[in-house]
Amino acid sequence: MEEIATTPASMLTGGAASGSKLALEKREQAMLELADFDEVVRVYRPRILRFLLSSLTDRDAAEALTQECFLKAWNARHQFRGDSSVATWLTRIAVNLLRDHLRSRSLRFWQKTRGTALDPMDISDWVPDGRSSPESIALAREKVAAVWRTVEKLSTQQRSVFALRFVEEMELDEIAETLEMNLSTVKSHLYRALAIVRERMGVEQ
Repeated sequence: MEEIATTPASMLTGGAASGSKLALEKREQAMLELADFDEVVRVYRPRILRFLLSSLTDRDAAEALTQECFLKAWNARHQFRGDSSVATWLTRIAVNLLRDHLRSRSLRFWQKTRGTALDPMDISDWVPDGRSSPESIALAREKVAAVWRTVEKLSTQQRSVFALRFVEEMELDEIAETLEMNLSTVKSHLYRALAIVRERMGVEQ
């Protein structure tokens, strides 16, 4: 009679136990990281400011919201349970502040801040370029500046997804977690944003 191979219960539960242990270690590591809040501000402030600058193109507003983001994080630090990374948690706070900021304006944000808009050349400096030729660098900056002029015309959600993907280089599932969107919704916003950018850039070129 042919023997039927069986899998011990310990082997079936071993993977789940290992996954739970890893998740617990990640939570503990995130909570330990948050304990040194001065270091958290030092490490993550540039990232939060970049995201807000790319979403608002208003330096003063981005600086103010960045400061408010870390103030809210400080006040809520005891509520942090490590279910997400510190970076994701801070970015989610920044996203909510951004939404509230845009919602509170009585006129369209982009029209009101046009006079104090960030110089796109500042944004282009965030894109790494290993070429040393001044002409090559100037050309790259011009192209990046043109891209961000187009990004300004995207919807708020499209800009947020675009900035998190290409400025912060976040994975799509991390963007979905940060923005509290379905992954399919994130993909849709990114697809539309890229389609608009490519179309507008094609016209400019």
